Parts: sequence; structure tokens; C-alpha cells
Amino acid sequence: MREPSRPEVPHEPLTAYYPDESNRRTWLRGMFDRTASDYDAIERAMALGSGPWYRNRALRSAGLRRGMRVLDVGMGTGLVTKEAVAITGDAALVTGVDPSPGMVGHAQLPVGVETRIGSAEQLPCDDASYDFLSMGFALRHVSDLSCVFDEYARVLAPGGRLCVLEITRPEHGLGLAALKFYMRGVVPLIARVVGKKGESVELMRYYWDSIEACVPPATVLAAIRGAGFIDVRREVELGIFSAYCAVKPAT
Repeated sequence: MREPSRPEVPHEPLTAYYPDESNRRTWLRGMFDRTASDYDAIERAMALGSGPWYRNRALRSAGLRRGMRVLDVGMGTGLVTKEAVAITGDAALVTGVDPSPGMVGHAQLPVGVETRIGSAEQLPCDDASYDFLSMGFALRHVSDLSCVFDEYARVLAPGGRLCVLEITRPEHGLGLAALKFYMRGVVPLIARVVGKKGESVELMRYYWDSIEACVPPATVLAAIRGAGFIDVRREVELGIFSAYCAVKPAT
């Protein structure tokens, strides 16, 4: 456990949505609570139905296997959680945690999955109680990267594996322009057409703004290493989908 220091935020406050860092968590929880009923429909449309395939493949590549005990952090409506159940073969082995009761309440999960309300910075879980920990596209929403990865190391058993999925902004060029056009222009339009909540459009705009403002992959990798993980790596699909993978030392 490292010494307490200034929080390592994933991005500076986005003041177009909330006034300062101290208000970020409250704003996000309220936004996710109110738009939860739209989330799955928007995700299916924006990912063109490829989401389950990618999530399943990423989890397997990170080392998830049948019979492992899994904690899915920032579970939302359970999109990663369901893939974890499919791989482990037993819903009772999988636990989902999220700070938004609205998102958890709209999760359509296999019978046997346990859900808990809690944050990545202070997980409501015992030490060394999971073999695998996943987080799907929620790292941008935490308040302190170092604190989060310390927590992940705490709840994983020795030899446990980590898989954090995130969308990463390309550094420059046509890739950046294309992603920005899609995420800032097309996705909010999808939310307007598919969603039933007006605030879903704002959430999708925030989705891109938080991607654009997020710290680079090197900073995330350094935070993972700083928590004591080994075999730390980043796997990339299409230049934008990052899977941060690592292992907790066995001893």
C-alpha cells in the first residue's frame, strides 16, 4: 500500500457538466440512475451489436477461465458481468459492484449473480476473495486511479488477474477525427432516437468528453504497476479499445 498523496484523477473536472471535482461523483450517480433504462439499447446501437463478442474475447484473453471467482466493478447494467458468467459457467461465482442503484436495478442478470452497491475506491468486499476482477469502460469515472488499483490488489487473491476495458482517444490524425465525429456527433443522435430519456443525450456527450480528457495509457499502466501488479500490459483493438491486463503476484 503506497503512502496517501494527491488523488490521481483520470481527467480534470469537466465543468460543463458539474462545477468541480468534489461534485463529480454525485453528478455521475444521478445521471446514471436517471438514464439506466436507456443504456442497453443505446449500447447495442452504438456498438453495432459487437459488444458481447468483444467483451467475451477480452475477458478470455486476460485469463478468465471456468470456475474462477469474479468481481465485476462498475458493472452498470451487467454487460461484462453476463460474459463473465458465460465463461466461468456458474453465476454464483460472479459478483457485480456499482455505485448506481438505477443501473444495477436495470441489470438483467443470470439467476445467482450477487450484486452490491459500492464504489471502486472502497469496494464492499473482503481481502483476497476473487480470482479475477473486471471493469468495463468505467475507469474514466473514478476519482483516484491509485486508490482504485490498490483496492483491486486488495480484493484479488494471490495470482489473481485484472482486466480493465476502456476506450482510448487516438493521439492524433484521422483516427482521432473519425472517433470524435462518431462519439460526439453520431452517438448522441443515436441516444436521441433510441433512448426515451432526454438526459441520455447529455450522458453520451459526456461519454466522449471524458474519453477525450482522459489521461494517456502510460499513466494508467503506471498506476497499475504502482499497486504492485506484474505482467502489466495493454491490448488494443482498432486503435481505440484498450484492455489493461495484469496479475497480482502469487506471493
